[in-house]
Amino acid sequence: MAGTSVVNALAVMLILTSMLVVEARKLRVAAYMYSLQSLVLVAIFLSLATFLHAEPLYVWSITALITKAFLVPAFLIRTLKTVGEQTDGETISATASVFLAVLLVALSFGVVDSLQTYAILKIRVPMAVSIAHFLLGLLCILVKRNALKQILGYCLMENGSHLTLALMAYNAPETVEIGILTDAVFAVLILTVIAKRLYKGFGTLDTGKHTLLKG
Repeated sequence: MAGTSVVNALAVMLILTSMLVVEARKLRVAAYMYSLQSLVLVAIFLSLATFLHAEPLYVWSITALITKAFLVPAFLIRTLKTVGEQTDGETISATASVFLAVLLVALSFGVVDSLQTYAILKIRVPMAVSIAHFLLGLLCILVKRNALKQILGYCLMENGSHLTLALMAYNAPETVEIGILTDAVFAVLILTVIAKRLYKGFGTLDTGKHTLLKG
């Protein structure tokens, strides 16, 4: 029970940090919030490793710490040094964005509540959070027009998927985890290179202004 309470509390912190990433006006702050969120995710992995007696999750924790808490934010902040602090354009108002985020979180808990298997009941809250996390990342991509903020949205989606995998396949070999994180890191690296090229070609990272890209 104590282990479940710790995981649930950390899962709530994960949702809060996701909201901070999505709604942060300054991209540098959003990158730091993502780094903080990754530290929370690492803490969840460590708690699950103890709670579920899953030794592979200890390796997951180390690799996630290196890649998510340090490497990915470093790529984003380095890109910001090149392009400068860009305006975080939105397709909807901040109030509407928060309202949608709350609805997505509620929807995620509703979906998990409909699953009554014992395996899910033990991890109901973190499972709902992992689904909500994925949806919040998708929301960030859809409502934010800054290319770097959209990259952060992708990172949120990846964190949500990562947590789902940790909950459902926590005894998977460590090589699976290393492969997933390697793909994620290279994806972010490639996306930041594309963002730099967009800035060089258009002078802005506001994807709403990249009308020349339309066919």
